[in-house]
This record gives sequence, C-alpha cells and structure tokens, in this order.
Amino acid sequence: MPTILSAVCRVTGMRFAAVARVTDQSWTACAVRDDIGFGIAPGGELVLATTICDEIRQSGRAVIIDHVANDPDFRDHPTPQMYGFQSYISMPIVRTNGEFFGTLCAIDPEPARLKEGPAVETFSLFAELIALHLDAGERLRRSEAALIDATHAAELRDQFIAVLGHDLRNPLASIEAGTRLLADAKLDGRPAKVLSLMQDSCRRMARLIDDVLDFARGRLGGGVTLRLAINGDLAAALEQVVAELRAVYPERDIRAEIEPVPTVICDAARLAQLLSNLLGNALRHGDPEQPVTVRASCRDGQFLLSVANGGAPISEERRRTLFDPFKRGGPGGRSEGLGLGLYIAAEIARAHGGTLSLGSEESATVFTFSMSAEPDLPDRVRPDEACIPV
Repeated sequence: MPTILSAVCRVTGMRFAAVARVTDQSWTACAVRDDIGFGIAPGGELVLATTICDEIRQSGRAVIIDHVANDPDFRDHPTPQMYGFQSYISMPIVRTNGEFFGTLCAIDPEPARLKEGPAVETFSLFAELIALHLDAGERLRRSEAALIDATHAAELRDQFIAVLGHDLRNPLASIEAGTRLLADAKLDGRPAKVLSLMQDSCRRMARLIDDVLDFARGRLGGGVTLRLAINGDLAAALEQVVAELRAVYPERDIRAEIEPVPTVICDAARLAQLLSNLLGNALRHGDPEQPVTVRASCRDGQFLLSVANGGAPISEERRRTLFDPFKRGGPGGRSEGLGLGLYIAAEIARAHGGTLSLGSEESATVFTFSMSAEPDLPDRVRPDEACIPV
C-alpha cells in the first residue's frame, strides 16, 4: 500500500492519498500518505456524511475534480470547504465478487489536471490491484484456516485409528483366547459346533477390523502402509492364501497356476491380502458351478496376478463404482463384509505402483493386478525395512 500511494502522488502531483474502507455507516483510513498535514493516520475515521466517498459508495462511480472553485457540481459542496481541498479524485474499490470495499482517493489544497492526464487510468488500475490484493489476502487467510483444520483433522484421524484398533482388537483378543481354552476341552456334539461358529466369527471380525483400519488410514490421509522387502518367496505366500480359502470353501473348485516368482521388491503380506480379497470376492459372487482360477507369473519385467471366475458379466453401471468403498456386490447389493475388499485391493495395488484392472465378459470375470517386478525405490529407502505410507 505505501508503494501504491507513493505512485499515486507522483502521477497526480497531489500530496495526500489514502485507501479508505467505506461502509454505509463509517469511513476508516486503511493506508495513508500525508504530505500536507491533513492529520489523519491509518485507523483514523471521518464522519461518513461529510465525505464524498459516501456518494461514490452509493453510485459506484468515480469522482474527479480538477478545480473545486470551477466545478459546477462541487463548488458549493460542503466537503471541499470543510476539508480545504481544491483538487480531488476518488476511485471505487470493488472486489471480484462485486462487493464494494471502499475508495482509493487523493486530495490537494491546489488545483490539479486530473481529467486530461493519466491519473484516471492509473487510479483505476491501482483500485483493481488493491481489490486483487484484498482477495489474495482473503484466500490466504482461508488457506491458513484450512491448514489448521487439516492439522486438527490429522490429529483426530490418528486418535481415531488408535482408538479403533485398541477398543475393537482387545475385546476380540479376549474372546479368541476364550475359544482356544474351550477348544482344549475337547468338546463334541452341539457345543463343538457352537465353538466352531464362534471361532469363525472371531476370524471374520478380525478381518473386518483390519479392513476398517486400512480404510481409515487410506481415506483419512495416512494411506495404506507398505513394508517393502526383497522377497524371494512370494509364490509361497500366494499359495498359502489359496490353501486357506480352499479350507473355507471345500465344495468349490479353486485352481491355482502360480509360477515360481523371481525376487521382487514388495510387501508380500499386502499382496497376499490383495489376493485374498480378490479370491474371496470371486468365490462369493461367481457361479458356484464353475471353477475359480488364480494365476501368477512374471512376464517382460512385470509381475502379474489374476483371479478369474465364471458367472454373469458385471454391468457397466456397477463397474464405475466397483472399487469404491462400501460397495457390495451381492444380489440386491447385499453381501458379507463391509464392501471394502475391492477398495483395499485397489489401494494395495496403487501403493505398489501397480494397477488393478477388470475384464468381465460372458466367458469370465477377471481381476488382474500388474506391477513392475523391479520397482524404483527412493534413495532414502532401504529395501529390507522400508515402511512407506502411500
């Protein structure tokens, strides 16, 4: 503002310039250059009714006076007589949203040639510049407030995840410990069946808690966490997932074509989770009379993992939201779980720098994960103990 007011005085030859905040009730100086001893400083106020700025606020038009004594509109106006000026220029400052802020004005006890020189154009440009400056300041204040809110939200996120993990896992751990004690009692008949159902429910609840925690980290800003390592036995981790789901679905035909996988840099546990989510999805939603096939291989520097199942193809409408959280794929939108499996699988794929794609036709529905077998790591990351939130 001091630079603008100095430029205003040089261009016009006038010795008092100010930026004023003008409302329907007050006139307040925001910035001032005073070389005539007018006697008002930043923060100082004038009685609104005694200023010409009030008329500018109402009309929205600039006022330019070269010589008050010769001006038919203002020679009898009380304001020049009250404040003792002969030349006057005041330009409205209007923000980009159309809000009237105030005026950029200048006065001098001596006449000045304002209407014929560059003063009017200069004042107009400076008024626009001040309006842009005000808008930029407002955006900065909003950004700072948003940053404070984001910091607070991050703290709440961390607290939420910690509370969720603690308050859900601890009672579940107690229930699991109780079922193990009962299992040691060698129950039979109906009690044994009830115990088996309880153990299945504990495992399912553990998976739900893991899904909710992964969702919270990914959606609330922390990201899916990877613990990258140089892994030479990824095929074994994938085979273990297949074996576990064969035990859960003994009546289903699950075929595995998992080739030996060369050493890759990855989070094997996370990729096993990705496969578990995809395979579980295929078993729940595919045609139970047709096999489900898991394939894993490395081709041309790419690690490929796919799960294929038979059944009706997925519609275009459902494909658009299939990887969104809380989207359930069963008939009528009903399914086991929270509808987070495919969302988390996609997040794990993205965290590895890979992709998870879908192809669905009459012959089969195939989910395919692809990633580089040799992903680039930042220089600061040690592959044997990297922990990268994405």
